[in-house]
Amino acid sequence: MAVSEEECSSAKSGPSSFSSASRYYLSKCVLRGSVVLQVLYAHIRSPSSNDIVFGKETSIELVVIEDDGNVQSVCDQPVFGTIKDLAILPWNEKFRARDPQLWGKDLLVATSDSGKLSLLTFCNEMHRFVSVTHIQMSNPGNPMDLPGRKLAVDSSGCFIASSAYEDRLALFSMSMSSGDIIDERIVYPSESDGTASSSRSIHRTSIRGTIWSICFISQDSRQPSKEHNPVLAVIINRRGALQNELLLLEWNVKAHKIFVISQYAEAGPLAYDIVEVPNSRGLAFLFRTGDVLLMDLRDHHNPSCVYKTNLNILPNAMEEQTYVEDSCKLHDVDDERFNVAACALLELSDYDPMCIDSDNGGANSGYKYICSWSWEPENNRDPRMIFCVDTGEFFMIEVLFDSEGPKVNLSECLYKGLPCKALLWVEGGYVAALVEMGDGVVLKLEDGRLCYTNPIQNIAPILDMAVVDYRDEKHDQMFACCGVAPEGSLRIIRNGINVENLLRTASIYQGVTGTWTVRMKITDSHHSFLVLSFVEETRILSVGLSFTDVTDSVGFEPNVCTLACGLVTDGVLVQIHRYTVKLCLPTKAAHSEGIPLSSPISKSWSPDNVSISLGAVGHNFIVVSTSNPCFLFILGVRFLSSYEYEIYEMQHLVLQNELSCISIPGQEIEQKPSNSSISSNNSSISSFQSGVDINKTFVIGTHRPSVEIWFFAPGGGITVVACGTISLTNTIGTAISGCVPQDVRLVFVDKYYVVAGLRNGMLLRFEWPVEPCPSSPINMVDTALSSINLVNSASNAFDMRNDLPLTLQLIAIRRIGITPVFLVPLGDTLDADIIALSDRPWLLHSARHSLSYTSISFQPSTHVTPVCSVECPKGILFVAENCLHLVEMVHSKRLNMQKFHLEGTPRKVLYHDESKMLLVMRTELNCGTCLSDICCVDPLSGSVLSSFRLELGETGKSMELVRVGSEQVLVVGTSLSSGPAVMPSGEAESCKGRLLVLCLVHVQNSDSGSMTFCSKAGSSSQKTSPFHEIVSYAPEQLSSSSLGSSPDDNSSDGIKLDENEVWQFRLAYARKWQGVVFKICPYLDRYFLASAGNTFYVCGFLNDNPQRVRRYAMGRTHHMITSLSAHFTRIAVGDCRDGIILFSYHEESRKLEQLCCDPSRRLVADCILMDADTAVVSDRKGGIAILCSNHLEDNASTECNMTLSCAYFMAEIALSVQKGSYSYRLPADDVLQGGNGPKTNVDSLQNTIIASTLLGSIMIFIPLSREEYELLEAVQERLIVHQLTAPVLGNDHNEFRSRETRGGVPKILDGDVLTQFLELTSMQQEMILSSEPPDIAKPSLKPLLSPHVSVNQVVQLLERVHYALN
Repeated sequence: MAVSEEECSSAKSGPSSFSSASRYYLSKCVLRGSVVLQVLYAHIRSPSSNDIVFGKETSIELVVIEDDGNVQSVCDQPVFGTIKDLAILPWNEKFRARDPQLWGKDLLVATSDSGKLSLLTFCNEMHRFVSVTHIQMSNPGNPMDLPGRKLAVDSSGCFIASSAYEDRLALFSMSMSSGDIIDERIVYPSESDGTASSSRSIHRTSIRGTIWSICFISQDSRQPSKEHNPVLAVIINRRGALQNELLLLEWNVKAHKIFVISQYAEAGPLAYDIVEVPNSRGLAFLFRTGDVLLMDLRDHHNPSCVYKTNLNILPNAMEEQTYVEDSCKLHDVDDERFNVAACALLELSDYDPMCIDSDNGGANSGYKYICSWSWEPENNRDPRMIFCVDTGEFFMIEVLFDSEGPKVNLSECLYKGLPCKALLWVEGGYVAALVEMGDGVVLKLEDGRLCYTNPIQNIAPILDMAVVDYRDEKHDQMFACCGVAPEGSLRIIRNGINVENLLRTASIYQGVTGTWTVRMKITDSHHSFLVLSFVEETRILSVGLSFTDVTDSVGFEPNVCTLACGLVTDGVLVQIHRYTVKLCLPTKAAHSEGIPLSSPISKSWSPDNVSISLGAVGHNFIVVSTSNPCFLFILGVRFLSSYEYEIYEMQHLVLQNELSCISIPGQEIEQKPSNSSISSNNSSISSFQSGVDINKTFVIGTHRPSVEIWFFAPGGGITVVACGTISLTNTIGTAISGCVPQDVRLVFVDKYYVVAGLRNGMLLRFEWPVEPCPSSPINMVDTALSSINLVNSASNAFDMRNDLPLTLQLIAIRRIGITPVFLVPLGDTLDADIIALSDRPWLLHSARHSLSYTSISFQPSTHVTPVCSVECPKGILFVAENCLHLVEMVHSKRLNMQKFHLEGTPRKVLYHDESKMLLVMRTELNCGTCLSDICCVDPLSGSVLSSFRLELGETGKSMELVRVGSEQVLVVGTSLSSGPAVMPSGEAESCKGRLLVLCLVHVQNSDSGSMTFCSKAGSSSQKTSPFHEIVSYAPEQLSSSSLGSSPDDNSSDGIKLDENEVWQFRLAYARKWQGVVFKICPYLDRYFLASAGNTFYVCGFLNDNPQRVRRYAMGRTHHMITSLSAHFTRIAVGDCRDGIILFSYHEESRKLEQLCCDPSRRLVADCILMDADTAVVSDRKGGIAILCSNHLEDNASTECNMTLSCAYFMAEIALSVQKGSYSYRLPADDVLQGGNGPKTNVDSLQNTIIASTLLGSIMIFIPLSREEYELLEAVQERLIVHQLTAPVLGNDHNEFRSRETRGGVPKILDGDVLTQFLELTSMQQEMILSSEPPDIAKPSLKPLLSPHVSVNQVVQLLERVHYALN
């Protein structure tokens, strides 16, 4: 029997004090869950965008399917609640006409545990969903008899319905006038009706029972208005009934009443879903186990079945395609965590977390049933549906209309794979098929068949993880056991944007000062040349299959350091170095479009008696500047005759302030709708500036310091279009040094703005003023311009516009490092994303609000340039550690990870330092009589190098590496029974298990053919290429079944496995135990702990002999032990029902002493000891808690003396909790840090917590100092109530994060809420900090933040976290 909710959460004693054991933590989700429960298709971002919405229980992800079938994520937004259902409210011009921001866009309708019906729209400026309105339907939580469980929306967008789990539903009508978006609502039955009828018998005119499905039945589609009363179809299961009924309900809007107008029930299989046929005005499919009925509901009072399709005699299925297995049903697993995983992946199933090994409720009847379906988009004639049955077969069903009535046409089997949780048919013939516990797929309908195109990554559930600094890389990576059989896999998870390493040279490129890629023609889609500048040399390489040196054929000066270069016009290249601007015409030897001469043609221009310091090359003009004296030259290129050009001087200016950088904007392009960037409003796209040609504009940074935009008219004057002064101070009011711009870029996405990278590692964003006001004519002090000395006449050198220059507004300030920030656009257009290169590479998202950037999963680099070739259209060349690295950013991957497909279900992973191998425990194998094994996996290739198979019927449960003397052995716990290990009551089953000790031995393999090795591609390069000793990362070297995997980024590093060496397992000890050996934990470097049932033992090796294991002490708990952890002498034992119990082992007496226990009855999933007095425990209700023992006293009670220090409700079950080492300090002390700011105890930063969940999320909990906690707590209290950052589904954030926790417990700060502060503009940040805290905030919270707390101080602290986590 299961434990009641009250019993699970009740305390064993009264409340305890929390002040004596304070711990301060901040949580941050570094990888959001990947389980998709709902998938929708609509025009979300604009009327022309084709967007896909993934509902993922705790987050909403907006994605698009590109033309090549790749799924690209647009945004993944936490909702700070639990989603129950999602639906699309289609645009209807008769409604919502009052709000121009919503014109033509579909709305997202959501129900959640907030108890509210939420209407959401996508804000392109904020790059996230925002709420339009909330309608309260019930109290927060999951009430059974109040609406909010399921959603249905009328196809015309007039009505919304929401049903409860049982007995009740609500209907809403959309408003046609200004005011509230919803004007009418009704609940059926009403509270009075429900109370009055509760004592009467159930009759046909009620909806008493469990509501399985609801959908609207359309009427006259030619009149999509509220003239007709809406009709709702409901499938209901009466209490005690064996069959479900179909009810039709009509809402008389004028009378404000709902009536049950008809009922349909037919003897036969169980009906479970009702789906309206689009554009049919009254037809619907009734899904039943074993068949599908086409229902004619046009006469609402007399529903009838017009066509029946038997699913058990479907056409023969084709052979299963791609990587999926023949059998796709989940096996009866014997570990409780898998059944919990299955429950967690259901749509908010109400289940007792302790019923973890119960049966699935009934035997398989053998009938096929439809588990997912999707209609063809934009089909207004003969509707077609693709559906998937529970055997993984895909079919198409078409509804045809003729004079005899509707008919159904069923296709042959289109595809066979895994059974899908959800299907979505989108434009272009693509079908997204989502699987619960494995990767989904993108299929394409071609020639009557569905063909595999790309994977949709899903790493859930994460059953175990190991965080490893593999081969001393610059950043950690995580090895995770993901999925279940047949989709079990080992994943290597990294943060940031994934890159695929394509080429890497030897470390022979010392002294690189610059890199550029150049096209031969402006209209070329690929680059032609790669220019490398050194301290005293310049080399040019052709871009293609091989990088060949063509310096002599291009004409650049080879023995100088190039400052800048580029294409000035078709076929004409320009090199700028210290003394000369050189114009070159390459020959055919360098490029097929070159001149047909033996040597290149070149022309030069040099300033008089002064050297060039900066330069930039644009279309038909060149800009160079000098220092001491400060001059600016604008040069033009004139065509004289065939192969004859000259450089001439158009402008010559004397500057007051020395320039620090120059950039010429890319070509302005027409804004057109795209999948990745959608304009929020076409009317917002305005011209650059009235009378200013963007193609004659350049941006400069000065030593003043300032950022300025200049425009020149050929033969005319200079106009300073806009100017932004850089004046930054720290928290104590001192000016920050090093604010000189290192690089500047002009960007246009919906509006123009300027990004500046400073020499002190800071990043700035300037925007045009919202309402530009006329300013006085520019004076010589305000800009870099001092005097004009034009070649022609000085009178027209400067355009005295009354409305210019505009004063640029500083919108956002970020620090991304301490070294100068270089900005390198990934394309030639103004809307291209930008690589921001400082201490490490970041990708700056140009389409985002404020400054939004993501780390690139690559090592720190000094230079970078995009490389576009036929073979590598999205290549990027990094210069790092004197090597050239050609990589490609994999935007097609929603998740940055590498997949190694493994047979069975991987349950445990360890990293073996000596062999540099992964040790993986697998279950549910299909290898003859072997169901489970422990294998040695190569982390480079995913190849299984050796394996130790368990006995017939034996299943692995746990394993750990334990030290024996100077060596390590693998201690394994198993179960000899195929049944569950624990009863629903929490008591252990009477099963037996084994304890095994395996030695990992390094042996020489004389027979090279007897083993399978991972062989790496050899080093090879063309003789003409300067890329010597290139290491190739070929995808073919990965596991052949690893679809969608990518090569490792830095882990290979030229290391090749010796094919004559192998690590093998040798059994040293084996013994049967009374009980399943469920958990193992190393202890004190010479012992280990092992649990069996509700008993755990302290074990050791006699005389350091792995063949002699001895039990020294024994301890017991009331229920099954699900976790063990140790820190020095302290032992934490997790009782699956009673929470955490602390023990200590006395070596002299060989006895265990119970010290203290959990103050609450907790359903323990995992636990970890951070130190001798602090335990972290995750429970099976989705919470995580930090318990303290308050430095145990001699007279402390052993029953209840642990203190709940802080808690956090994740809404996801964490099966694995580990301790991490982490520091969020920048590489050096932050210059923004003032004397009054919070100080960080760096020593405490080594105690972070890493948790992985069943839904595929990874959470990190970061310790904070008290000062940092109080500062961020005050900020969070303001963010959770501000309209821009409040929970999007209307949840009370404090109530949500404190669920399953007693009142008064300090909370862990929510890093996902606080990160939103970085997405706001400086003005919005100031507004939030100066606002009053909410009334519900705790009394100790200061009403206003301290006056000395600035935006910079808050941003600085949050950026440190963001910097380190990325």
